[in-house]
Order: sequence, then C-alpha cells, then structure tokens
Amino acid sequence: MIQALAHLCFIVRDLEAAEAFYRDGLGLRPAFDFINDAGERFGVYLHIGGRSFLELFQGQPVPSDAQGSYAHFCLEVDDLPATVAELRGKGIEVTDPTLGFDRSWQAWLQDPDGNRIELHHYTPESKQAPALA
Repeated sequence: MIQALAHLCFIVRDLEAAEAFYRDGLGLRPAFDFINDAGERFGVYLHIGGRSFLELFQGQPVPSDAQGSYAHFCLEVDDLPATVAELRGKGIEVTDPTLGFDRSWQAWLQDPDGNRIELHHYTPESKQAPALA
C-alpha cells in the first residue's frame, strides 16, 4: 500500500541554478548526484524532509501549454510568516500569506523554470486536520 510521497521529478534548463534555488533558497539538503558513464553530472536528488525528495534532471522542460494536469507542488512549513520573510531576504519573490479555502495558510513562489510552489501551514481549523490527527 501507498505510505507517502517518495519524490517529485523536474526536468530543468539549468541544473546548477535549479539546485541553488532549492538548496540555498529553500533549504533542501543534497542527498546524491546522478553521474553518467562519462563521469558527467546530469541530475541531483534533494531531501525535502521525512521520506520525501525532489529529483532534478538537466534537460528541456515541457512547454507550459503541454503540462498536462500539473499545477503546483506544496511544501509544508512550520512558520509561514517567518519562512516568507527568510525567502524574501534571499531575494526570492513570494506572495503574502493568505488563508485558503481549506482554512490553511498559504503563500506562493516559482522556481527558475516557472514551476509553481505553494508554501502551506496547517491551522487547527484546516480541513486536513482530522486526517493529520
């Protein structure tokens, strides 16, 4: 049976820029690199937290008009206002926190390839709360 989200994978135009955004900007920790038979680095695995990872591969991202049903991915944070302030301090554009329809706080940003990222903070009134108990 399914236990958790293992990883998300993105094809990125510039592996170093994407890795810097997620590592230095969002604070994800490098887990390992993908190295081909010629000794060239072509991807990286970053630890999000718990048992979740982000996988990045150098390549050409699919144009946004052919993205299928992908809309965004969401990262849970422990203190949304502090996280927004920290990211803005690093020069990352982040929206102001707003209370979503699910009664959880959210803010939005994009990675260097335009992938939308939601920052999410549960409240006691969050519609997800019963499933988290």
